[in-house]
Amino acid sequence: MRKKLLAVLAAFTLSAGMLGVAAPAVAGTATDSLGRCLVNSTSPNDRTLLIRWIFAAMSQHPEVATLSMVDAEDAAQLNKDTGELFTTLIADRCRNETRAALEQEGEQAIQAAFSILGQVAMQGIMSAPSVASYMNGLDQHVDAERLQQAFGE
Repeated sequence: MRKKLLAVLAAFTLSAGMLGVAAPAVAGTATDSLGRCLVNSTSPNDRTLLIRWIFAAMSQHPEVATLSMVDAEDAAQLNKDTGELFTTLIADRCRNETRAALEQEGEQAIQAAFSILGQVAMQGIMSAPSVASYMNGLDQHVDAERLQQAFGE
C-alpha cells in the first residue's frame, strides 16, 4: 500500500509540474471520470493554489530564481496547503473515481487526470486580463516582415 501511495504522489507531482501541458495518452473512461471529478471538485481557489504551488516550485530553478522571491515560509505553506488539497481530492472528493482509475488503468491515470485539472487551472490564469495584456506586449517586439518572409509570403 505504501508503494502505491508513493507512486500516486509521484504521479501527482509530475502532473502538477506539467500544468498546461497535454495529458499523456491514456485512453480510458476511468481516467476521464477521474479528470472530470477533479475539475468539478475543485474551486477557483483550489485551482489558484495549484498554480501558486507550481509557480513557487518553478521559481526555484536557477535560471528564473532572480525573477521571483518565494521565501521559505511561503514555500512551506504552499506545500502544506497543496498536500492537503491533494489528500482531500484523492481520499475524499474523488475517492471512488481514483480507485477505479488505479484499478482499471494504472498509476498513469492519476497523472493524466491531474494534467486535465492543471489545464483547467491554467486556462483560468491565462484568461486574466493582466496576463493577456502582458503576453500581448510581445507583439511590439516581433518583426512581422521577417516572419512573413519566413512563411514565404
